[in-house]
Amino acid sequence: MTTVSNSGAGAPHAPTPVRQGGTSVRKVAIASGIGTTIEFYDFFIYGTAAALVFPTVFFPALGSTAGTVASFATFAVAFVARPVGAMLFGHYGDRIGRKKTLISTLILMGVSTFLIGLLPGAATIGVAAPILLVLLRFGQGFAVGGEWAGATLLTAEYAPPGKRGLYAMFPQLGPAVAFILSSATFLVTGSLLGDTNEVFLDYGWRIPFLFSAVLVGIGLYMRLAIEETPVFRAAQQAARADAAPRTLPLMDAWRFQTKEILLSAGALATLFAFFYMGTAFLTSYGTKTLGFSRPFVLTVGIASAVVFGFTIVVSALYSDRIGRRRVIMISCGLAVVWALALFPLLDTGSPVAFTIGVMVTLAIFGIAYGPCGALLPEMFQTRYRYTGAGLGYNLAGVLGGAVPPLIAAPLASAYGSAAIGVLLAVLGVVSLLCTKALVETKDDAL
Repeated sequence: MTTVSNSGAGAPHAPTPVRQGGTSVRKVAIASGIGTTIEFYDFFIYGTAAALVFPTVFFPALGSTAGTVASFATFAVAFVARPVGAMLFGHYGDRIGRKKTLISTLILMGVSTFLIGLLPGAATIGVAAPILLVLLRFGQGFAVGGEWAGATLLTAEYAPPGKRGLYAMFPQLGPAVAFILSSATFLVTGSLLGDTNEVFLDYGWRIPFLFSAVLVGIGLYMRLAIEETPVFRAAQQAARADAAPRTLPLMDAWRFQTKEILLSAGALATLFAFFYMGTAFLTSYGTKTLGFSRPFVLTVGIASAVVFGFTIVVSALYSDRIGRRRVIMISCGLAVVWALALFPLLDTGSPVAFTIGVMVTLAIFGIAYGPCGALLPEMFQTRYRYTGAGLGYNLAGVLGGAVPPLIAAPLASAYGSAAIGVLLAVLGVVSLLCTKALVETKDDAL
């Protein structure tokens, strides 16, 4: 009988050197944070454009409501692509290394995003425009599916004992910084072009996508400068010394830790739902349903992202003290209550209410997001850690990030906006129960 558990779980922590070769933990943390910032910048500008531009540029024949639904359906495509990317890049991340795989994900994301910026609209190439848009969006999701697990593994596997929450926080800050950058880029672009719909819809929206090429160059420079993690190098040496045949990381992860993959997916589903609501849907809801100006909505997004980043930092630090599981459960409990209150608050039509709505939504997301950068790497063995962590995280993306975009607008049209809140509350209950079923991992050694 074979017993499988986290490598080193319950054993005394071996001291992790602060520096491995030419790579310090701080350097790894900064490189991972910059990398995820760039990847999620590319991801977020799509969400902003899906709310503000794509219904008109790529789905003009469908009308306002159907065009918005179709636009957010293309947004959801990336969440479906993410588990596929997690499986492929996870395989190579567990076989050839975290660093090489992360360079590949960054290049794929950069190319996909740049090409979206060059893509003609439906008025120019007809039905080919939305088809190509979906394919490029799939490329974005495919890249992000392999990005997150690798970036968090870099920091978690380098981090000293007792500080994995702290160091794994840096790649988690990427989405907060990226949301600020994406909203600011659209805001500045609109200001410089006079914020007129004609100019913005013609070429103004393309500038943030094309600008991503500069950021990708910076990210590649940072990632090429770091070394492979000491944990992975040790695992590779052990594998070479072992005469047993190597099995597929995906098969091993699913065979030995199916429960952990499914529970982590359920636990983080609400995280993704609130991520989608706070970054993409409320941008659309604020401009199209509540009638706020695009600059106002984007400014609220920037301010909310600052709050989002602050909650990531606080929750990650607390997870080193009180545990990952407990912090995420707090987020899920708050999510259930807030989901039911959110849309009645928004529908007052008050700018202050809208600002509070976006800020609190992203803050609750941040409370859960801070600890999960350390939680998922801690749950899986080194030989399939990239695959297992990526699968759990990105399956959560399908449940929480792909489903709500597809049904939020139809739900609101049929039953009123409060129905979206009920959907989010149900997801919150599911996540709360799944998190409760998880085992605390903060004291486990990698």
